[in-house]
Amino acid sequence: MRHIGLTGNVAAGKSTVAALFARWGATVIDADTVVRELQEPGSPVLDAIVARFGPEILAPGGSLDRAALRRLVLADAAARRDLEAVVHPAVLDRRRELLAAARVRGAQVVVSDIPLLFETMDPAEFDAVVLVDAPEAVRRRRLIERRGLSPGEADALIAAQAPSGPKRALSTHVIENDGDEALLEARARTAWNAVAPA
Repeated sequence: MRHIGLTGNVAAGKSTVAALFARWGATVIDADTVVRELQEPGSPVLDAIVARFGPEILAPGGSLDRAALRRLVLADAAARRDLEAVVHPAVLDRRRELLAAARVRGAQVVVSDIPLLFETMDPAEFDAVVLVDAPEAVRRRRLIERRGLSPGEADALIAAQAPSGPKRALSTHVIENDGDEALLEARARTAWNAVAPA
């Protein structure tokens, strides 16, 4: 089984590439999806988040108000570290369970979609690491136009992540996402052909 790490800074296009890899046969383990599952109402992770940040980060129905939590942790580096200390170990445990299950099923290629791969993991754990990258100005525009963030929120979110330059040097393959979707798909296919078994 080939285990591929897929990463990229916010709004670089990583989720689009993950969907393409899935279409081409990969089993995708999406860290963001895992996080959402772990933060469901009644979960130990959500309980720990509420214990740290208070009930004001909950929506009226008891689910996590992600926008409120994002605003809070983007404004406070210590709060962000506290959140990561709660979430990251639980995500790592769940990802390992999903990876083991994929291995048992006989999956040929597993792609772990991890936004903070270089910040939280050893890239040597993977057979290859694929980075999706786009210019900062393009990512900022996508955050404002597609996700509805204010310019200030977009800037804070970009600033909260490590720059992509050093990540490029540590990656096996870099997919540039500075054009249209057809060009992104073509570049993703080139990377897929390089990392997936024939």
